[in-house]
Amino acid sequence: MQSLLPPPAVSSHTRIPVLDHHEEFTTEKYTPLLGTNPSSSQSTRRSLAFWLILYFCFNLGLTLYNKGVLIHFPFPYTLTALHAFCGTIGGLILLKNGTFVPAELTTAENLALVAFSVLYTINIAVSNISLHMVTVPFHQVVRAATPVFIILLSIFFFGTRSSSHKMISLVPVMAGVCFATYGDYSYTTSGLLLTLLGTVLAAMKTIYTSILQSTPSPTSPQPRVNFVIPPRLQLHPLDLLTRMAPLAFIQCVFLAYLTGELSRVHTWSLHEMTPGNAALLGLNGFIAFGLNIVSFTANRAAGPLSMTVAANVKQVLSIFCAVVLFKLTITPTNALGILLTIAGGVWYAAIDYQEKRGRWRK
Repeated sequence: MQSLLPPPAVSSHTRIPVLDHHEEFTTEKYTPLLGTNPSSSQSTRRSLAFWLILYFCFNLGLTLYNKGVLIHFPFPYTLTALHAFCGTIGGLILLKNGTFVPAELTTAENLALVAFSVLYTINIAVSNISLHMVTVPFHQVVRAATPVFIILLSIFFFGTRSSSHKMISLVPVMAGVCFATYGDYSYTTSGLLLTLLGTVLAAMKTIYTSILQSTPSPTSPQPRVNFVIPPRLQLHPLDLLTRMAPLAFIQCVFLAYLTGELSRVHTWSLHEMTPGNAALLGLNGFIAFGLNIVSFTANRAAGPLSMTVAANVKQVLSIFCAVVLFKLTITPTNALGILLTIAGGVWYAAIDYQEKRGRWRK
């Protein structure tokens, strides 16, 4: 497994417009994991907004693209493996070109990254399994509670909390997702438990991604449970992606093999694979690579809670876009949910901006 990791180096820098030093993203007074406290420069604020907007656009675009791809290529594990493979190739190319220099890590730190990649893969597996046991509307409603689990896990792991204004602004976002996905909410008990587990895992993955890219400092919140918290490695987003992608690729291929998906992919390839389909899958992987870069960078700058709120708003807007693109029907209840989620997302962003601006002025 060690051979899958890029060679170590002493420092990390980049040629793309990303703030490399995480000291500029120190923790909030109330929420060391739930937000950021960047420097007072106007360029820092613009960079944060730029990466969040870029994340939102990439995420929404890939979601809609995946919906179309999975109709004709119904192999989620293989598609995820393709995304990881493209991330591996793209990361190695950027590494060879000197776009970033990987950090020097110890054996224990590399093992922590392997454990994180397992969490990533298990999260995918649990999500896919639970989708077979509950309806899609029910699955989306439960997953909309990810921000709540991030707040609860941050309290449990670190004893930190978000401001009351931010917590209140999450209510219309989650309620909006419920209304937007309103439909058949049937589920089994085991399906409910697996969907809740998947939501908790998604929240943990988002928090851990932020921690792995943060810088150790005396002001960093100390974990209450050390053995479940990864070390703060100050990894550059591209460095983290290049280390995670090959591990995720191997694990997703293994899952595809266990579930029998690889044999179905082989059969599909014999009858359906054409140059056009291959090009579409390649483009899908390229977009996924771009999303991974943007996602890790935005998570580093904005924090896990802001990322999940953006993901919830994206989720509802994807419903709206799917209605337009795939000519689906939408009810007044669904429309109300879309408006609620967008309004809640704007409200949260406004509160987040006001809190950051107040700290920048100090």
